[in-house]
Amino acid sequence: MRKQFIKTIASAVLLLSTSACTMLDTKVDVVDDFQLTNYLGAWHEIARLDHSFERGMNQVTANYSVEGDKVIVINKGYLTDAQKWKEAEGKAYFIESEKIGRLKVSFFGPFYGAYQIHDLVKDDNGDYQASLVIGPNNEYAWILARDTVISDDVKQRFVSKMRTLGINEQDLIWVSQN
Repeated sequence: MRKQFIKTIASAVLLLSTSACTMLDTKVDVVDDFQLTNYLGAWHEIARLDHSFERGMNQVTANYSVEGDKVIVINKGYLTDAQKWKEAEGKAYFIESEKIGRLKVSFFGPFYGAYQIHDLVKDDNGDYQASLVIGPNNEYAWILARDTVISDDVKQRFVSKMRTLGINEQDLIWVSQN
């Protein structure tokens, strides 16, 4: 009887740790004509909200590639005070459809956070040039670009969208890419 009880508890813990671990506190509108192939490759972090896992970093990049059914994410940044590079590898999966810019991403085992692609700027060829990403809630936000800078028009477009979500421009860290 005791053995069966322990098995039941262990099964419940395993079920909770695998099914309920995608953090998504606040759904935001996301791109619904998303093309993963146009998103793959290197991105520069232009701005972000402060959080512990990137605190003190500059020259931050994200590189996306595909491996089987998952998207591999390699984030890299320079810790200015320590004068050294830090790199983290994660994996991401689409939550709904590959056409909808809402993924779950994990850098820490079975725990996933939402990666919501709220807006994209395309060039004349349809290639993605800038991206506004919101995390599981509006405490996590990133502006990414293929280049190390963005135009004032794109900056204002993204800042305006963040303001609508309750994100204050004064809270953004504008990342040095030098």
